[in-house]
Amino acid sequence: MTQVTLKDLTRHFGDVVAVDHINLDIESGELIAFLGPSGCGKTTTLRMITGLLLPTSGDVLFDSKSMLAVPTEKRGAVMVFQKHLLFPTMNVAQNVGFGLRMRGVKAKEIEARVKEMLELVRLPGFETRLAHELSGGQQQRIALARALIIRPRVLLLDEPLANLDANLRLDMRELIRSIQKELGITTIFVTHDQEEAVMLADRVALMFDGVLQQYDIPRAFYDHPLTADIARFFRNDNFLAGTKRGAQVETPLGSLHIVHAEAQADGPVLVTVRPEEVRLDTTTVNNRLEATVQSAVYMGTYTQLLLDVAGQPWRAHGPADYQAQSGQTISIHLPEQRIWLLPKE
Repeated sequence: MTQVTLKDLTRHFGDVVAVDHINLDIESGELIAFLGPSGCGKTTTLRMITGLLLPTSGDVLFDSKSMLAVPTEKRGAVMVFQKHLLFPTMNVAQNVGFGLRMRGVKAKEIEARVKEMLELVRLPGFETRLAHELSGGQQQRIALARALIIRPRVLLLDEPLANLDANLRLDMRELIRSIQKELGITTIFVTHDQEEAVMLADRVALMFDGVLQQYDIPRAFYDHPLTADIARFFRNDNFLAGTKRGAQVETPLGSLHIVHAEAQADGPVLVTVRPEEVRLDTTTVNNRLEATVQSAVYMGTYTQLLLDVAGQPWRAHGPADYQAQSGQTISIHLPEQRIWLLPKE
């Protein structure tokens, strides 16, 4: 197992700063996700870790040793790409064992380790099949087995599930998580899918425009985002401007009591509560606001309400059988322990 450290890691492409002074530590045996929209620098960071791309400045360290002078093939970092890149003329056993053959490993050991890897990725008995005889999910499992068979120090996954349908993606997420925990291998996963990052990762590194915005456990991005942009990326658009004074926030709709008062200093703030935490409550006195219903849409397991709260669009989740009419005024309750404060934009 290997600890990975990125130290002021920076990459320019001409005048464009693709990755801007990233600093983070990935603990040995940890699975972390680089998350962000397309073009934010996720894959560029991954390529610098493998050595496929040299940084403009900064450093990549494995167990506190700089990797900048170490060629890609000697770093012990292996990447699985979005496209599986299996050799079409080789069968599964030959594809999986390719890396060992290139290292001069004896045929008997290759055969044993191929069998071990196929059992690990839940495809025992597939040795003689060709790539075109496999489904997309099976091909991606073979690509994963081919990467793992050389027993790398670090496993890197560059959006490997993007081309799979929803059910296959779910199966592969569970498989990757299971294998990673079983082997204890340090793993870095690149994705633009919030759900995927939250399901897979021990910690998430969120990037916008080449800049690391927040590096934290998955739950923190929902409960304690650092900025409104981060909250929006995790599908929370509920914001209400106010002024914080101690454990109270004065808003256009009245005073709110808060628990997480330390989140921001006194002064102008944004109040936010996730849609699923907004309570449709007409009895609670504290932290009660009036809202106007704009629309109510049945979503199967809940009803999604679009509300007007002091001129701001808010969303709330009600029971599946909740009935509301457009233009109706309702009361909503913001639980004090679920309110989070953000810096004013």
